[in-house]
Amino acid sequence: MSVLLEVSNLTTVFDTPRGPVAAVDDVSFTINQGETLGVVGESGSGKSVTALSFMRLVQPPGRIAGGRIVFNGQDLLTVDEKAMRRVRGAGIALIFQEPMTALNPVFRVGDQIAETLLVHGRASRREARAKAIELLRAVRIPDPASRVDDYPHQLSGGMRQRVLIAIALACQPSLVIADEPTTALDVTIQAEILDLLREMKSALHLSLMLITHDLGVIAETADRVAVMYAGRIVETGPVRAIFRTPGHPYTRGLIASMPGGGPGQKLRAIDGSVPLLGALPPGCAFNPRCPYRFEPCTAAPPPDYPAGLEQLAKCYLHDGRFAARDATSPSPHDPQAAIRNADAR
Repeated sequence: MSVLLEVSNLTTVFDTPRGPVAAVDDVSFTINQGETLGVVGESGSGKSVTALSFMRLVQPPGRIAGGRIVFNGQDLLTVDEKAMRRVRGAGIALIFQEPMTALNPVFRVGDQIAETLLVHGRASRREARAKAIELLRAVRIPDPASRVDDYPHQLSGGMRQRVLIAIALACQPSLVIADEPTTALDVTIQAEILDLLREMKSALHLSLMLITHDLGVIAETADRVAVMYAGRIVETGPVRAIFRTPGHPYTRGLIASMPGGGPGQKLRAIDGSVPLLGALPPGCAFNPRCPYRFEPCTAAPPPDYPAGLEQLAKCYLHDGRFAARDATSPSPHDPQAAIRNADAR
């Protein structure tokens, strides 16, 4: 399987009066052709800033401070803005999490789809309307010939999200980044949107980067998982391996907090909260919340350690020098239920 996107040591900072604060800190991973990578973590962990960094859309006072983003063999951090505009939408497309702010309220949705086609030279002005209708039909919007002339406020939340998907797919990009695509949608519509993304990925042979805080969505949709915490990727691996044997205590806590226990059973939660990026604790950023912390955890941030087949975790529990320590995780409620759902997809 060939590599489509390779991210190496990406660091994105925000300049503050006290100095630069890293929202994305030394992040590295790959996305293969035809693969779905799920990026999961609590709010404020750096998931969306990572996606904006790929598109070079981080606004001041934010800036990309270092690293490489190689897409189809080209480092996106070295090309000029004109070349980057050709990549946005045509090579890499981004589905934003809030359609009402991503869509322009004073333009018809058909015109907004057509604009993408026109900017990238994929259709003439005469052809663009017909292609917009085709795209609305492809994303399962009923009566697309009529809806193409609607304004965003005339559509439901689910329909607006489908319009964003239509815009993202208009130029048939190689990689689609979906940033919390089911936020603020009811459960039934969430399932329909995820089904649509899977269907489009298969039909158009896309690679997909799915950003979410919902582990259930990851289990149902992703091939591999990257877990982010405080701007760093703390664990990566195949989705089934991550759910069966999570290697990082933060991943274990996320899985343990998934609903799924018996009636009346209290939900589990990770103690504490995500630290402020400008005031990270010394050593591992998760150590104040970690039930397994010991001496090395407060000394220096841990590197990646093998945590299983194709799994890496930034945790000293996997350092061979401390192998005698008990690294047994608390049993999550029922992680196997998520695996059974993933196996059934």
